[in-house]
Amino acid sequence: MGEFELIRRYFAGASQARSDVALGIGDDCALLNPPRAGYQLALSIDTLVEGVHFLPGTAPEHLATRLLGAATSDLAAMGATPGWLSLALTLPQADPLWLEPFATALSERARELGLALIGGDTTRGPLTLTAQVHGWVEPERALKRSGARAGDWVLVSGTLGDSRGGLELQQRGQTDLPGAAYLLNRFFRPEPRLTLAHALAPWLSAAIDISDGLLSDLGHLATASGLGARVELDRLPLSNALSELVDQTTARHWALTGGEDFELCMTCAPENLNMCQQIAKEQSILLTAIGMMTETNGISVYLGDELQTQQVTGYDHFGGGV
Repeated sequence: MGEFELIRRYFAGASQARSDVALGIGDDCALLNPPRAGYQLALSIDTLVEGVHFLPGTAPEHLATRLLGAATSDLAAMGATPGWLSLALTLPQADPLWLEPFATALSERARELGLALIGGDTTRGPLTLTAQVHGWVEPERALKRSGARAGDWVLVSGTLGDSRGGLELQQRGQTDLPGAAYLLNRFFRPEPRLTLAHALAPWLSAAIDISDGLLSDLGHLATASGLGARVELDRLPLSNALSELVDQTTARHWALTGGEDFELCMTCAPENLNMCQQIAKEQSILLTAIGMMTETNGISVYLGDELQTQQVTGYDHFGGGV
């Protein structure tokens, strides 16, 4: 099967007929109609590499939902509305048994997230998947990393460490354990907090999605804001499934450093905390205040009044990480 036949057979159908897409798959470029005047475009790109982000032999439908969830989480962190998707695939071979479930899952998940596939590229090589997502946001509602202030609460959505738990189950070959389905779903099908971010935007000062681990990503937010942060270890939100899989020390470590939960880490002024938590409650999403932004640079972790001195960091592709 040639490259163009591959695109026509498996991905042309995912290009939705929408008024904001003047020209989609099949030309040198896509032509897009911005949905509204005065909005800013938001763009982000994510790549999954076999052996780095997922284990060899992972089901293609799982890769499709993981890829789009991870990429769209960046739009959520900016408070943006998803619009368009560009896809680049590097494949060892054009295998219909792989392409069919991947394309089906990709199309279904794209529609759920409001993304229209508008083009991309295919080539031959080690399995690598790249999604560039495009969206739009009102300039005054765009959530940035640089807006936090000393004394702001640090908030996180959902529970942390679950994706790392899902990876552990795969590595152990224990995917049939009690609670495994929940943790595996968190790994393979991350849920971008788009609706939550849109609703919270007026009340937040800064935001980032948790892809490299809470400590690493909170560190990025703190650096951009010229601040530090204090995290309370006993406030970290942990799921029952993760707590049943590993001991408390391990669960907390994974919550701090495991990464790829694609939850949101946000900051808000103290007077806005109750409003933020009420909005999250109305959406049935857990929102937990886990610490505060500080004038002192660096991220410190406390258990009660005791500073935790263990050096922990998030994942870094070129710096070691966890």
